[in-house]
Amino acid sequence: MRIARYDDNRFGIVDGDDVIDVTSALAALPAQSYPFPRTDILIENLEQLRPALQAAAKSRARRKLTDVKLLAPVANPGKIVAAPVNYKKHLDEARADAGIHHQQQVGEIQKVGLFLKATSSVIGAGETILIRHDERRNDHEIELAVVIGKKADRVSKADALNYVAGYCIGLDMTIRGPEERSLRKSLDTFTVLGPYFVTADEIGDPAGLDLVLTVDGEARQTANTRDLVLDVPTLISWASSFYTLHPGDVILSGTPEGVGPVVPGNTIRATISKVGTMDVKVGHI
Repeated sequence: MRIARYDDNRFGIVDGDDVIDVTSALAALPAQSYPFPRTDILIENLEQLRPALQAAAKSRARRKLTDVKLLAPVANPGKIVAAPVNYKKHLDEARADAGIHHQQQVGEIQKVGLFLKATSSVIGAGETILIRHDERRNDHEIELAVVIGKKADRVSKADALNYVAGYCIGLDMTIRGPEERSLRKSLDTFTVLGPYFVTADEIGDPAGLDLVLTVDGEARQTANTRDLVLDVPTLISWASSFYTLHPGDVILSGTPEGVGPVVPGNTIRATISKVGTMDVKVGHI
């Protein structure tokens, strides 16, 4: 199943080039009150919600995906966990390019660990990446985004994929400079999730997915998730050994080689096989 959030927080099932409005199914979600849970309640209850979604989809209230504004498919991620330099060729290019490393040693992921991005940085494919510091280099980074579906605390690598609700494309936008990653990657609009959420049963093994990113038609990044240094199960297991993962938490699995700058006016096209394609515009704040 492919799920989209769009326009004024409508909720839809993606069917080919169309989105079917199933917003009425959200009435089946459990009622919440303050203090609200630190989870995305839709992701947490997705399996129980399936019958209501399927019933609502019979309404045939369809619109073309190109006619709606796609929002982030995960509305309330509790945290965004990101994996730095998780492709060997990207590690090599980061060490070779002074515009990336800024005189800092770039260590292997096993040494530098994971980092967190602010959830306030999340937008959807139909929104615009806004450059705040145009005096500095702002880079694109395409990544497979893994959405956690149930509470995961110190899970094994062998069992890790059982905790995945689904996947989407992630753009981990980055300002280059000497500061810590979490600061340079947490600006408003600097985490793009989209174009929609694809449930884990449609993807199967997340190894072997092709990633392609272009800027205004120019090829920049081309890779495959089989080349990850630490694969998705390892990332989930490692992250959950430090902190509990909750439904709606997102793991950005790392970007391949070919990262490069974007400027206002550019359009980024990001594609991951079995997931989809999204076009995201770059603007100026």
